[in-house]
Amino acid sequence: MVSALEMAQFCCACSSQPSPLSFIPKSSFNFRAFTCSTTRFLSIGTSSRRPLSLTANLASVHSAEASGVDRRDKKLLLEVKDLTAVISESKQQILNGVNLLVCEVVHAVMGKNGSGKSTFSKVLVGHPDYEVTGGTVEFKGENLLEMDPEERSLAGLFMSFQSPIEIPGVSNIDFLNMAYNARRRKLGLPELGPIEFYGYISPKLDIVNMKTDFLNRNVNEGFSGGERKRNEILQLAVLGADLAILDEIDSGLDVDALKDVAKAVNGLFTPTNSVLIITHYLRLLEYIKPTYIHIMEGGKIVKTGDISMAKVLEQEGYKAISKA
Repeated sequence: MVSALEMAQFCCACSSQPSPLSFIPKSSFNFRAFTCSTTRFLSIGTSSRRPLSLTANLASVHSAEASGVDRRDKKLLLEVKDLTAVISESKQQILNGVNLLVCEVVHAVMGKNGSGKSTFSKVLVGHPDYEVTGGTVEFKGENLLEMDPEERSLAGLFMSFQSPIEIPGVSNIDFLNMAYNARRRKLGLPELGPIEFYGYISPKLDIVNMKTDFLNRNVNEGFSGGERKRNEILQLAVLGADLAILDEIDSGLDVDALKDVAKAVNGLFTPTNSVLIITHYLRLLEYIKPTYIHIMEGGKIVKTGDISMAKVLEQEGYKAISKA
């Protein structure tokens, strides 16, 4: 689980270089949290970039058929080959050769606690708590591991946190306006002023079943679990993404909130993007129906199948998958 403490550690690793968010007092932790979260790691410095000259052994490259993913008529967005990673401080090995192909459909990763699911998602977005030690990752044909977290976000990679933190003193609309304009600058487009941005974001509130007064509230401050998850999906709706990684968005949600979040995600999914869901439970996958289920165990993906595999897990547990 991505706790507030983990997020604080992540934000403390941010660069002190000038940021477009410099109007916020830099002496507070909230500045760091806001800077990182607003642009989905857009203001992180180069400290998390690790020079890599890793070349996958040709004998170990897994084909689409070997991975269980049928790429016919679908564009490949993410290709992970033999990815290994350790915790930066302790050097404890967590990922042990992950192989995964993600194309323009919904994928889900399931596994026991401690199997490496959340670590895998953090490594993909460039979290400095983890160090890549081997393998390759290509996102839309580019070397993802050579990109800073800022570049990964601007390239179209989005991650929703399990436990979004509060950011007192920063309103939702300012948070999202700044993030959206950062992306527009990257694309060479003119920034939107407050009135223009309000016109852009208002229709998106309906997607996540949020009222307009949420825009004036401080980011996640006093929000229920369901409201925080809706707010994460609102960020996805505003920023857009080619690949959205949703790390346990169903945790802590009641049935109604789960349906709202799932409906919003389904509304944002298109034939040209992809969603990678990390979850423990079948109930989410009954609302957001994946084409592929990937089972993670011991820091690597050990099996790929369809929704029927999640149903077996629900009824019989992971022992049934291991025996299969």
